[in-house]
Amino acid sequence: MEKTLSKRKYFTKVEQLEHLSEQERAKLKKVTDKFAFRCNDYYLSLINWDDPDDPIRHIVIPHIKELKEWGRLDPSDEKAYTILPGLEHKYNSTALLLISNACEGLCRYCFRKRVFIEKKQDDYLQDVDSALEYIGRHKEITNVLLTGGDPLVLATTKLENLISRLRQIEHVQIIRIGTRIPVYNPYRIIEDPMLLEMINTYSTDEKKLYVVTHFVHPREITDAAIEACNLIQKAGAKICNQTPLARGINDNPDTLSELFARLSFIGVIPYYVFQCRPAVGNKAYTVPIEEGYEIFEQAKSKISGLAKRARYVMSHSTGKIEIIGKTKEFVYFKYHRAADDKNSGKFLVFKSNPKACWFDDYDEIIREYPIATPYRAYGPD
Repeated sequence: MEKTLSKRKYFTKVEQLEHLSEQERAKLKKVTDKFAFRCNDYYLSLINWDDPDDPIRHIVIPHIKELKEWGRLDPSDEKAYTILPGLEHKYNSTALLLISNACEGLCRYCFRKRVFIEKKQDDYLQDVDSALEYIGRHKEITNVLLTGGDPLVLATTKLENLISRLRQIEHVQIIRIGTRIPVYNPYRIIEDPMLLEMINTYSTDEKKLYVVTHFVHPREITDAAIEACNLIQKAGAKICNQTPLARGINDNPDTLSELFARLSFIGVIPYYVFQCRPAVGNKAYTVPIEEGYEIFEQAKSKISGLAKRARYVMSHSTGKIEIIGKTKEFVYFKYHRAADDKNSGKFLVFKSNPKACWFDDYDEIIREYPIATPYRAYGPD
């Protein structure tokens, strides 16, 4: 297999996948007519094509179940927090810049499918000057998250231009790069010394660059992926990982604990486990919240403290809601971070609903507690 980025082979049509039968290709074309498909030869080589339930296959190869009517194009209501196309300001100290409308591969459970299927491509950043001017005026913004799409599909020179300008804004302390490139194409990192030099330049002693990776299954942690992560760390960036809990991919304690453990072995901090967002086409990948909590806790019981630092959360329209406990009768949530700061830390008790897949599926609130109010952990009074 060729290892250079320039010679990477890409696939954007299921008709190109010779491992699929003609009948399978015809059936899946109905899916790709609605939801885009993209992958490369490196990632496809990780699939065991003899196993129809192979988790890597489930991550990137279209499935007919995606056509089930369910979900929304903007499940976290990102447009409600959009200042201008590609700039979101939901949390007080954090601005989000969608700087790309492309990815090296398209995960089937993606919650931003709208970026790839809507004809009007106005969800990513095009007016960089206005975005930087806004961030410069808002001194409460200490964190800027670069996302997309995937920022590392951009040329290093273009990425460096943006990061260098952000570094000129004194109150921006942390720049985060959300990327799946170490998974989909680690050679993009291994073979680009300019990228590593850029990281070394702008990840300073007092203001670090963070690379937020997206490993979702242990088999994605290949030798090449490990090398890419090591090079990023040696260049001076900090690395953490977030993953959705996804049906057929990592929805059992053994797989999830192995993922956490192997990430900790290579120095990649498990950061968030996300409840799969109710995006269009995502029903087949969604694990109910309370089942997910049990999987998450069982996985953590198998590993050391360094490997169990992830939080199980939902990126809800009102904030990042952590799932922190359940009993037979009740389920417990906390606003890890709220769009309205006064709600950050708020503790919520709901009556159990084993079928609930999203916060909005709980309609019987038992009690809510402000940050400073003590609560009884075993349930309502």
